Amino acid sequence: MEQLSPITIKTEVKASPERVWEVWNNPKHIIKWNSASPDWHTTKAESDLRAGGSFKSRMEAKDGSMGFDFSGIYSEVKAPERLKYKLDDGRKVSVNFEATKAGVRITETFDPETVNPIELQRDGWQAILDNFKAYIEQN
Repeated sequence: MEQLSPITIKTEVKASPERVWEVWNNPKHIIKWNSASPDWHTTKAESDLRAGGSFKSRMEAKDGSMGFDFSGIYSEVKAPERLKYKLDDGRKVSVNFEATKAGVRITETFDPETVNPIELQRDGWQAILDNFKAYIEQN
C-alpha cells in the first residue's frame, strides 16, 4: 500500500491558550463545534485526556442517513501546547497550539486515509477547524 504524505491544516483563534485547550478537549464543547458541514453533528463525545487515554466522538448526518465513530488513543498530552493521538485505524494525528500576540495558532497534521480524495479530507478537516474557530470566538 502506498504511503500518503500527511496533511496539515491551520487556523488562528482569538482566545487564550487555556480557553482553547478547554474548548478543544471538553466533550460538552466538542459536541457543539465538531462538524464539517451544517447537515452533520456530533451527538456524543467522551475523552480520557491523558497519554494512554481514549477518546470517541459520534458523528452523524442530521437526517439520520449515516454516521460513524471517530476514536483513538492519546499518545501525548501536553496542556495547553500539544496533543498527539493514534486513530483506531492506525493513522496518526498531532495538534499544536502556539500562543501568538492575537491568540492561538492551531496546526493540525494527520495521516490521510486511502478511501477519499486528499482534497476532500483536507477540506473536511479544515471545515471542522473553521467551526471550532467560529464557536470559540462567539462563546
